[in-house]
Amino acid sequence: MPATVAVSEADSGRVVEFAIGGMTCAACSTRLEKVLNRQAGMQANVNLASERARVRLSGLADEAAVVAAVAKAGFVAEAVDGQTREREKAEKLRVYRSEIRRFWIAVALTLPLVGQMLFMFGEPGHHNELPHWLQLALATPVQFWIGWRFYDGAYKALRGGGANMDVLVALGTSMAWGFSTVVTLFGLDQHVYFEGGAAVITLVLLGKLLEARAKARTSEAIESLIRLQPKTARVERAGQWVEMPVDALMPGDVFLVRPGESVPVDGEVVDGQSSVNEAMLTGESMPVGKRAGDPVFAATANAEGVLRCRATGVGEHTLLAGIIRLVGEAQGSKAPVQRLADRISAIFVPAVCAVALLTFVGWWWQAGDFAEALVNAVAVLVIACPCALGLATPTAIMVGTGQGARAGILVRNAEALERAEKIAVLALDKTGTLTCGTPQVTDVVPRRLGGDEALALAAALEQNSEHPLARAIVAAHDAAPGGGAIAAVDGKKVANFKALAGQGIEGEVDGRALRLGSPGWLGLADDPAVVELQRAGKTVVGLAEGDALLALFAIADALRPTSRAAVSALRRHGIRVVMLTGDNAATAAAIAAEAGIEEFRAEIMPGDKAAAVQALRAEGGLVAMVGDGINDAPALAAADVSFAIGAGSDAAIEAADLTLIRSDLRGVADAIALSTATLGKIRQNLFFAFIYNVLGIPLAALGLLNPVVAGAAMAMSSVSVVSNSLLLKRWRPQK
Repeated sequence: MPATVAVSEADSGRVVEFAIGGMTCAACSTRLEKVLNRQAGMQANVNLASERARVRLSGLADEAAVVAAVAKAGFVAEAVDGQTREREKAEKLRVYRSEIRRFWIAVALTLPLVGQMLFMFGEPGHHNELPHWLQLALATPVQFWIGWRFYDGAYKALRGGGANMDVLVALGTSMAWGFSTVVTLFGLDQHVYFEGGAAVITLVLLGKLLEARAKARTSEAIESLIRLQPKTARVERAGQWVEMPVDALMPGDVFLVRPGESVPVDGEVVDGQSSVNEAMLTGESMPVGKRAGDPVFAATANAEGVLRCRATGVGEHTLLAGIIRLVGEAQGSKAPVQRLADRISAIFVPAVCAVALLTFVGWWWQAGDFAEALVNAVAVLVIACPCALGLATPTAIMVGTGQGARAGILVRNAEALERAEKIAVLALDKTGTLTCGTPQVTDVVPRRLGGDEALALAAALEQNSEHPLARAIVAAHDAAPGGGAIAAVDGKKVANFKALAGQGIEGEVDGRALRLGSPGWLGLADDPAVVELQRAGKTVVGLAEGDALLALFAIADALRPTSRAAVSALRRHGIRVVMLTGDNAATAAAIAAEAGIEEFRAEIMPGDKAAAVQALRAEGGLVAMVGDGINDAPALAAADVSFAIGAGSDAAIEAADLTLIRSDLRGVADAIALSTATLGKIRQNLFFAFIYNVLGIPLAALGLLNPVVAGAAMAMSSVSVVSNSLLLKRWRPQK
């Protein structure tokens, strides 16, 4: 058991990811999931496409118990750690090469058997047929050596109390080989079907190889993310730059990023100036300027300058690691649309065996020909395979979430991706979502104090606040002539400080009892200057001493250049857009009009946004919320689908169903488009998988399909489903 496993905290218990070996079809994953969910303290989700199981453990259940339960079910489990992916990749490559060799041996042995059929058409009496003993010699290694994997898989499935594709293949080909062997050994005057069983095994093996190759491509997105992070970093030690493994870095270490190099870990620029390409995080091709104090992220590419940075996030605490973790979780999750496929897969193999038995009995009774009845029963067993059904949803989810990650759209789970397509109402936070999130003081209107003195008092009150409006006032004071340190005014600190949520703050500065807050709280809602500034789309804050107004400050947060286009795109999707803001109605109306939004809710306190979302849900339709992922957490949790916009930390990634790395509202429209494209592929895949079996099984039962043709069709059905999912790689976000 690896020493370190991938564990994430959940609301109850912990979630551990396991790599699963030995699954061959949807029946395998469905059965294993049932086995694990029957164990005490385990709640499992098994994914066939990614060959992963995510198990939530509680009580006395541990990793060893999971491994034991999986082994008892006939599979192999290994807890995922930092090296599992590389080991797994190497093992899969070794197995793939081995299977390629076995496939070509099977081809060499099968070709003479199939080739003889070309000479038999139009030749009554089978004069050109190979001797039966030679056919037995050629077919037996294919049946029991090349095809041993099917017997092994069938035995393990039956031992675990289930049935899978291996049972169908082993049963069908064994019936053909057994009948033909009896004819050969006893010299009966019957046609033999060695070529049928051998060809089916060879074709199914080919299908598995093609499927494995196609499935490997579905995980390319997460593999490419992993390859981005450099393995070493140039770290400062005792005044010297030392080359060190990235894994050895600790928070606080100072590292150097030279021109053309990738940033090794998350950090903050200490000195230097450059531009950094963050396309791998945001999907935005334009480089971002970096200077002292700016954040940098692991795996982003430095351009022309030299940056000296201090590490702030290392190992699993980098933004890249969070993205990889989130993409992996999403790719391993199940969409609700897959539940139907899971229910069908659970009863599919027994039902097919029953149909094959009825076919055999019916044909033997009706035609009186044992050989013909056997061939048709074999065709039923071979044509029916739940693989395509099991791969229909997870392969599309894997490709879709991978493409989303490349475009800066992180999907928490498949259910969120499915719901995004159905959004009817989108509630938007204003600050930082529609606007740039960096308000600035645009006007200072003196009343009883001069502008500079009023700004100094206001800055003193706001000095410890992280509210955007507070930061704007502090920044305006610092930028003014004579501004600077504001810990106190005239040497005196703020006393009796008190904050009133959604209204303002109050405190004593130099013995003066001051209030700073909204005009409504200060009784200034009808002041002409306030009304005029608000009509211009500005937020007004007043500074008062008692009932005397000292000054007004107008603060504006510029609309993002892309917000209006994003709102238009959302409305074209038929989505009702509603803006939620704490601003007064006049300011909210101005911003909404500028953004092209017809509906808004103004003067909503932060704690009331969740109630506003609930009210929208009560009106009907699926409601989504877009916010910054942290401050709007209650509203995000109240929504059916939540979007965090502008992620820069693990906290933001963990806050919402979908996280948009770029601070661009157009990402919401892109996420909805991605959801539509992915769900479209899932529906296509499920249709193909269902129609394939709906048509194939009756045709085989009616004697209209040869087992060889059935084997080829079965093998290609899974390949076609995976290939159709890979077409999602063409999806691109709107520019």
